[in-house]
Amino acid sequence: MVNKGKLPVILLMVLLLFSLALAGGGFFLLMQERTKNISLQEELEEIKTRQKIAESRYEESKKTIAALEVRLTEAKTQMDKISQELQDEKTAKLEALAKIEQLRVDLEQQKELRTDLEKNLIQAQKDVKSVQTQLQDLQSQKDELQKKVSEIEVQGQEKTGVELGKIVVGGEGQPQTGAVAATEKTKSATPQETASGEALEGKVLVINKDYNFVVVNLGSEDGIELNSVFSVFHDNKHIGDVKVEKVHETMSAAGFVTAGLKDKVSEGDKVVKKAR
Repeated sequence: MVNKGKLPVILLMVLLLFSLALAGGGFFLLMQERTKNISLQEELEEIKTRQKIAESRYEESKKTIAALEVRLTEAKTQMDKISQELQDEKTAKLEALAKIEQLRVDLEQQKELRTDLEKNLIQAQKDVKSVQTQLQDLQSQKDELQKKVSEIEVQGQEKTGVELGKIVVGGEGQPQTGAVAATEKTKSATPQETASGEALEGKVLVINKDYNFVVVNLGSEDGIELNSVFSVFHDNKHIGDVKVEKVHETMSAAGFVTAGLKDKVSEGDKVVKKAR
């Protein structure tokens, strides 16, 4: 009976101990769970804090990126501007170099031109001296020629009789020779064409090729006037015409009318006065 009464008490005590053990285990587990929850909440709060910090940093990063993009755009614009300025400067430099090269070429040409001008000036000075010498020679020849003409005039005036030359009878327009001499000249003579068609004939006394004229032995006493025209014959062949430019009493100076005549005429060539 006593053993039967103890058994429920033992069982009850076992159950109580088991319940206490379970309660202790549950409490322990609960405390661990609570500790874990608190730890997790702390971690969660920390994560949230970190998230906020990260979000803040992200916003700052976005702002920084935006600012950097603006600066990058500005830098790109500045670089483009600098690049354009460099290109312009390069182009200007090339143009300046081209101008310098052109100036150098022009300078060389100017130097060559100056050298040529100096040579031409020296040559011109030599030519001027040569021309002056020639003019002096021509003046001397002219003085001698005038002296000779004056002497011929004096000799002609001192003569009692002057040869008028030959009278040419114009047959079919061609001059023919005929010998007619006069013992003296008279103012009443009519040396121009006569009623029978006779023409006055004389000869070349002096030739001046430098001043392009000849002196013939016919003058105002023979009825010769300014602008009278003579046909010149060499060996009875017509070689050209001369025109009276200055008249003296016994002779006249006539300029060349026909081109190249001064190289063909000779002293003593026959001259025949043309009818007007």
